[in-house]
Amino acid sequence: MGHLPMDVTAGGVSFLLWQSIVVMAVTAIGAMMAHSALAVFNDGARPFMLDFVRGKTNRAATATIVFGLSAGFIFGLGAPMALATGVLNPWLIFLPAEILGLLAPWRWLAGVAGAAWGAVCAFGLGTVNSVAQQLPVDFITALQVLGDPILWLFSMFPVLAVARQFGRLRGFITLLVEAGMIVLATQLWPDMFAGSLAMALGVVLLLVFALTKDRTAKSEEKVALAAMNADQRTAAAEAEATSAAAVNQLFGPNALRLRKNIVWLALLGGAVAALSATHIFGGGEATSFLLADGKVTEAAQVDFYRAFGFIPLIATTALASGAYAMAGFTFVYPVGYLIGAGFDSPALALAVAFVAGAVVMALEVLALSWVGNWLQRWPSVRDSADHIRSAITESLQVAILVGSVMAASQMGGGFGIFLVGGLYLVNEALGRPVVRMAAGPAAVIVSGVLLNLLYLVGLFTPIAA
Repeated sequence: MGHLPMDVTAGGVSFLLWQSIVVMAVTAIGAMMAHSALAVFNDGARPFMLDFVRGKTNRAATATIVFGLSAGFIFGLGAPMALATGVLNPWLIFLPAEILGLLAPWRWLAGVAGAAWGAVCAFGLGTVNSVAQQLPVDFITALQVLGDPILWLFSMFPVLAVARQFGRLRGFITLLVEAGMIVLATQLWPDMFAGSLAMALGVVLLLVFALTKDRTAKSEEKVALAAMNADQRTAAAEAEATSAAAVNQLFGPNALRLRKNIVWLALLGGAVAALSATHIFGGGEATSFLLADGKVTEAAQVDFYRAFGFIPLIATTALASGAYAMAGFTFVYPVGYLIGAGFDSPALALAVAFVAGAVVMALEVLALSWVGNWLQRWPSVRDSADHIRSAITESLQVAILVGSVMAASQMGGGFGIFLVGGLYLVNEALGRPVVRMAAGPAAVIVSGVLLNLLYLVGLFTPIAA
């Protein structure tokens, strides 16, 4: 399918018709899944699905909650990221689709509304991008400088996760190992993104530290158990069985609900993998920039490692609510990217990606209960996932803020930095009405519009003029 995912003309971007149809199909299916509370993308919204399924909250109330949790990500992160890269992302297409799906009174209407939103994204992105680039102050091109800090600082998340979970010594060792890998990869494989290789090594070190800690703890438990008398061992076994029964009673009905709808979930997984195979969709911030540069293999690596940080959260919330994630454990992303790069025929690539994505999603649903129980037995691995997720958020917040200030400088010099930095700080002072990760890009867009208005009245001269 080549490396360029879209037509790039005169500085603008437009998707091919078949790519736009795939986007509309995916948003339609996603909206129908949200309508039935079978899958939502927003991890924070998933716990509310159980009350909705049980009839304790109605559609309007649930949709309002989900909108409140999602608005910042849609307008502050998803839209700017798509405008900057020309690549769609889950915040822009999944979050509005699930809100529309929850609002729609009938499933068919949810599908129609979802498809309509997909059309807005697929056909509107290029138009908005082209119009914005014709403005005197081109804040869309300025947003593209977000790419470098996001790509490189994202590679730091294993270092942060190791430092927080296993202390400063192991964290410093991981930092040195990653830095060494970047130097080595830059010399040996200059065409590859060195940060993805360093990140892979960091994730491996994190898992080694976690598994070693858990194996040590298990060995100590065996020694302690051997020292008990028969009555104490029986009591310990009964306590463990009681705990397992409580977990099964809590999670069992929801796991059964998901298994009963495995065909629908497999359809969703296949659709998301097919969308990923078009290469006009990236599952994360760093992935969007990598796909925009045609670095498909590196994008697959990044989303593969990133998935491990979200497995416990997605598995736990899915088992607790009976609603799965739009992209499952997100392994369908790298599967789609790689399949899309492996076939010259778009139709064949989409078909193979769909089948592979459906199989991956079905296996995930079938394995959910097992994953939940496995994580209970390996607490350090489970905790590592929490630290990975926190580290990803932390590194991206810094990267996006740095990139936003760079964009501000590019479009408005010192005054641009004043506006973007000032809006970011005001948002912090007001208690973050816009989520921190989205505040920087949102400030760049608001400042870009303001600078254009000042130019129209003769109070600002663009830097490039």
